[in-house]
Amino acid sequence: MSALSRRTVLRSLAGAGVVALGAAACAAPDDTADPGAPASGGSAQSGGPTGAAPGRRLGAEWEKHARTFMAWPASQDIWGGQLDAVRTDITSVARAIGGREPVVLLVSPGQEASAQNACGSDVEILSTPVDDLWARDTVPVFVEEAGKVKGVDFNFSGWGGKQQHANDAGIARAVLARYGFERIGTPIVAEGGSFETDGQGTLLVTESSVVNDNRNPGRSRDQVEEELKRALGVTRVIWLAGVRGRDITDAHVDCLARFAAPGVVFLDQAFPGLPADVWSRSADQARSVLANATDATGKKLTVVEIPQPDPDKITGRGDAFVSSYLNFYIGDKGVYLPLFGDQQADERAREILKGHFPNREIVPIRIDTIASGGGGIHCSTHDQPAA
Repeated sequence: MSALSRRTVLRSLAGAGVVALGAAACAAPDDTADPGAPASGGSAQSGGPTGAAPGRRLGAEWEKHARTFMAWPASQDIWGGQLDAVRTDITSVARAIGGREPVVLLVSPGQEASAQNACGSDVEILSTPVDDLWARDTVPVFVEEAGKVKGVDFNFSGWGGKQQHANDAGIARAVLARYGFERIGTPIVAEGGSFETDGQGTLLVTESSVVNDNRNPGRSRDQVEEELKRALGVTRVIWLAGVRGRDITDAHVDCLARFAAPGVVFLDQAFPGLPADVWSRSADQARSVLANATDATGKKLTVVEIPQPDPDKITGRGDAFVSSYLNFYIGDKGVYLPLFGDQQADERAREILKGHFPNREIVPIRIDTIASGGGGIHCSTHDQPAA
């Protein structure tokens, strides 16, 4: 078993059928790193309009969607004997969202009929070469500018070359071409799961996932920040240290901290009583940064912690299992919440989200195979804002 972490089931997994390493998108064990070290390159937050593209705006996930993009896992080379199971999870997510808003499922040629049959008529199929399901990172990041939706192509590279994803590297251009969106190029490499916005110019980013030689060699944090501001139109960046080298994403923010509303941030909280590890120290560092941060409007942030489930009650398996409730997805009519099998913790997370999204249905979905591959519902979805 790998080192204990918030992304590891903390019990014996002998004979549990662990998913192959190739499946991971939010977590797969690698080398060690110390998240407690101060973030490099200046203060933990930076503000002001310097570098932001005038009139460009990255909207919040809770704003009106035109559609949700997802991707159909294509390869047994990645998922092995778990391919059917992970497709069942994707089907559950696609059907849940597709009953409430338009869903476009990216499907490799030759697999369209089986994907359509599984996901139903509410889901539109877009035939294009696909490797895996991680639409959050492969679909372009949509921004609004001059009344139009445009897409930022962040040069997906298999999370810094950790995996080969030749087909997924072309998804951003394929989506932009299919819908006629202007492509916004950028010299930096990043993934949609590495940052989070309030829609008012504030960006939460894990430094470990973008200021990293496996994505952006030779670029300082200040240089990466200026390009994020330009490409996304944000004006304030709040940097969380994250963790380098412990999972395939280098600690995407969408398993750590998420905006619930302007000025309100959800924070992942480790199950009480577990030994401190790099992930809990990362959350401690994030808590400290957020306590002293202000958003793009100058407002102090309110932090709401969402506790993880009891690892002895989780129904899923895998060294890379993601047990963070923060990997939820906010749709137009629903909030789609991972369900882990600890009934008390599942219900507590549902109640917390319901309190912050009273006008949306909270839709719990069991995604044990996706989670065992290192991801969650947010990792497998990508919102396109309505024009």
